[in-house]
Amino acid sequence: MTNSREDERLTRGRQKPQASFPVAGSRLDLPVDYHATLANLKQRIKNERLQLTLTANATMTLLYWDIGRVILDRQNQQGWGAKIIDHLSEDLKLAFPEMNGFSPRNLKYMRKFAQQWPKREIVQRAAAQIPWRSNQLLLDKLDHEEKRRWYAEQTLQNGWSRDVLAMQIENRLHERQGKAIQNFDLTLPPDDSDMAVQIFKDPYLFDFLGTADTRKEREVEQALIDHVQQFLLELGSGFAFVGRQTLLEVGDQDFRLDLLFYHLKLRCYVVIELKAVPFDPAFAGTLNLYLSAVDDLLRHSDDKPTIGLLLCKSKNDVVVEYALDGYRRPMGVAQWETQLTQSLPDDMKGSLPSIEEIEAELKEAGGEE
Repeated sequence: MTNSREDERLTRGRQKPQASFPVAGSRLDLPVDYHATLANLKQRIKNERLQLTLTANATMTLLYWDIGRVILDRQNQQGWGAKIIDHLSEDLKLAFPEMNGFSPRNLKYMRKFAQQWPKREIVQRAAAQIPWRSNQLLLDKLDHEEKRRWYAEQTLQNGWSRDVLAMQIENRLHERQGKAIQNFDLTLPPDDSDMAVQIFKDPYLFDFLGTADTRKEREVEQALIDHVQQFLLELGSGFAFVGRQTLLEVGDQDFRLDLLFYHLKLRCYVVIELKAVPFDPAFAGTLNLYLSAVDDLLRHSDDKPTIGLLLCKSKNDVVVEYALDGYRRPMGVAQWETQLTQSLPDDMKGSLPSIEEIEAELKEAGGEE
């Protein structure tokens, strides 16, 4: 690590005016109030994220109530039946193909929601403050609005998940506590509660926001990074861990290398990128940028050229061949076909290359005999 002057940033390897791998450096010289300030900022961020998510959830839940009210009114006034709901579901799905919240089943829940919660202002104060799946549970389990309001209030105040809410209803907590319904004040559930964790993963909410696919891809990629990192270190075949999500600054842009290793046998750095989507030719350009930066800033004069390995959900060999043609740095693209180890979670089995495939990619890219 280099630091030519005390006020300059620390970097890993060499530093250039427009490119570097910055690192935080030692924690011994931090100001005395740093940890308290950090704790306050972290709490503020947690609160604001939760508040923003709950606001979006309330907006979606009120929209669901409005849709249910429209269906209910048309049903009462014009005799709309199940066939109309099927048509409505199909047409809304055509208009918003990325959203899964307009299934016939969920539209019927919206209708029941408007029927069982007739006053919108009550919905806004109570039901709209908890996740939609919790509201579905209240509709399925409770016939009286007063009880639904009480359980909605307790869900928010205690941060209950849907499963905990179901257990409390089953145990008749309302009867045992005997508390009357009070004015429902808007508040935040505990930031470490089950509800807070659950609402950040609510599929209805992220479908509504149009971010579901991106979030799923990111979660899959992070899970794969976790497993590949552990697997390669346990493999004992020469991989030495250097960094994860390693920050690279080039010009005015920030990049993150998923995994950075040094291979002791091949005597070179290895950059591994994981994608939860099929191969895109643009991935090759980004990986080449990473290899160029590592070679320029981290590679020792005795090291061999850095190897890049891109793991994708699927690939077309011809597309990969054309995409890599012309790149002089060693790169390999592997499809997730076979499991790495038996410890791979069930929902990820069959999603990563085998030991042999990874070693073959590295040998081919590194030119090892």
